[in-house]
Amino acid sequence: MPDAAVARIAIERATPAQRVALQNLLQLYIHDFSEQWKDREGGELNEDGTFGDYPLDAYWTDARHIPLLLRWDSRLVGFALLDDHSHGGAAELDRNMAEFFVARKHRRGGVGRAAAQAIFSAYPGRWEAAVARRNTGALAFWRDAVGTHPAVSEIEERDVSDHRWDGWILRFRVG
Repeated sequence: MPDAAVARIAIERATPAQRVALQNLLQLYIHDFSEQWKDREGGELNEDGTFGDYPLDAYWTDARHIPLLLRWDSRLVGFALLDDHSHGGAAELDRNMAEFFVARKHRRGGVGRAAAQAIFSAYPGRWEAAVARRNTGALAFWRDAVGTHPAVSEIEERDVSDHRWDGWILRFRVG
């Protein structure tokens, strides 16, 4: 990751006091994803014009769930939710990138890659990042973010379509 990007990105663990900010960011995230759910029940607006709340309780009570806020030049630009759930049923897994979001204004300029790589560096171990089949643009992003990180090794990519997951699973080790 270029030194300039390292200096500009900050990853902070969200606190319960920041739950509203995280839920607001999740509204934007769900909005972005809703276009992929045209043939599904999920992704509909409530009568108040919002999407349903994302279940965050485990992120405040379970140490294996980590809520992160992403900042670029000290400005809030997105979030990441980490857990230890394996989409492919892997027994050895330290971290899963459960959700990752960067606001549209800050996409395609290196912010997302810098944030993802800063997260990997902060949480070394065995990782998984799953990409839904319909989210084809994200696959190139994750291949780049994982593949260009200097401390990443043992990269595996699987195309899975079963009862657990429909899409790609990238497994790798950091550190």
